[in-house]
Amino acid sequence: MTTRTRILTGITTTGTPHLGNYAGAIRPAILASRDSNADSFYFLADYHALIKCDDPLRIQRSRLEIAATWLAGGLDVDRVTFYRQSDIPEIPELTWLLTCVAAKGLLNRAHAYKASVDKNVEAGEDPDAGITMGLYSYPVLMAADILMFNAHKVPVGRDQIQHVEMARDIGQRFNHLFGQGKEFFTMPEALIEESVATLPGLDGRKMSKSYDNTIPLFSSAKDMKDAISRIVTDSRAPGEAKDPDNSHLFTLFQAFATAEQSAGFRSELLQGLGWGEAKNRLFQLLDSELGEARERYHQLIERPADLEDILQHGAKKARAVATPFLNELREAVGLRSFVSQVQVAASTKKKATKAARFVSFREDDGSFRFRLLAADGEQLLLSRHFADGKAAGQVTKQLQSGQPLDVRNDGQSFSVWLDGECVADSPAFADSAARDAGIDALRVALTPAQD
Repeated sequence: MTTRTRILTGITTTGTPHLGNYAGAIRPAILASRDSNADSFYFLADYHALIKCDDPLRIQRSRLEIAATWLAGGLDVDRVTFYRQSDIPEIPELTWLLTCVAAKGLLNRAHAYKASVDKNVEAGEDPDAGITMGLYSYPVLMAADILMFNAHKVPVGRDQIQHVEMARDIGQRFNHLFGQGKEFFTMPEALIEESVATLPGLDGRKMSKSYDNTIPLFSSAKDMKDAISRIVTDSRAPGEAKDPDNSHLFTLFQAFATAEQSAGFRSELLQGLGWGEAKNRLFQLLDSELGEARERYHQLIERPADLEDILQHGAKKARAVATPFLNELREAVGLRSFVSQVQVAASTKKKATKAARFVSFREDDGSFRFRLLAADGEQLLLSRHFADGKAAGQVTKQLQSGQPLDVRNDGQSFSVWLDGECVADSPAFADSAARDAGIDALRVALTPAQD
């Protein structure tokens, strides 16, 4: 069975997307999502935004604009899971579970926290002046984002590599403390795309809102043209040869042009194309490349209810993964139902006199199946279909081996998995408490007897 690579990307909602955001993060992520072997999770990191911004209106507007940007850029929400971080209540709960195992010394070494401390010390302030627990705990929240969905790859800039490494450290610690041989969390890897463009801004520095040197992505054509006209160039006059390799304008052109277009533009600059005309060529290219997306963007902005429906649908998909997984983690750390504990105690007593048993049978279609019956005869599991009796027998043998069970909740029932495949299902229970009791009874039934 081919395993799809799960990729997770989030964008903090603190500003209006610009050309650098699009070329450096959004466009490559949308292209990657079209890979048939990718299972893509994209989210609006609005909890993270609260660390950096205390303006509610700015955060609300940014959430709307960034959601519209992803969709206008061509993100297919039927192929991916697209959601707001704040619509997944399991994420802050997982953040707390991870906080309880995260070492303070690890968080002390986080780059953002250390930079803030160093800045305070240089200014003669208290080292922790103005530093919130949000900033300090940022790596744990990011770890929860990643580990909640067991992402294999996390595309990040080089300044975020440390956070992915910290997510690995925290996930490994949780696995060690509570896994009992089971790896709850996949160890994520930072994905650095060397070919992805880091665009220069109007002044040649990295395009960034903090430098006020951005080119708007989906503002009017006039605003884009005005921004392009402010790109800093050298003093060479029309007719004088220009150096494309040291031109910020050419770098921007190249990020959106075909190889043929770039070669032609380079040739014209070397032949003395004036900077004014060169800026006009860049505007025409961007207007052509982004015009349709700009129109879709403004249509979406004017229909916030449609955007809300899309994000709620995405949240439902995300929670279908997050809710049963968090229930499993809650059980692992001991946050279990009292009803389940009573059921386990009763099952344990019954086991002393009569053990649970597997019953194998053959269906009319020739396939083989088995049931696991509790000591009192209640059915705990019904297997999937197997081609032959030997395969069914091997599965029952594995289940009785004492290895940790991979049990996954599915509404009012649960399923058992081996080697990444579902092998058996429980009956439907009256409620989640009864389902949890059934899981506990299953674990007791499959616990090897002690002498």
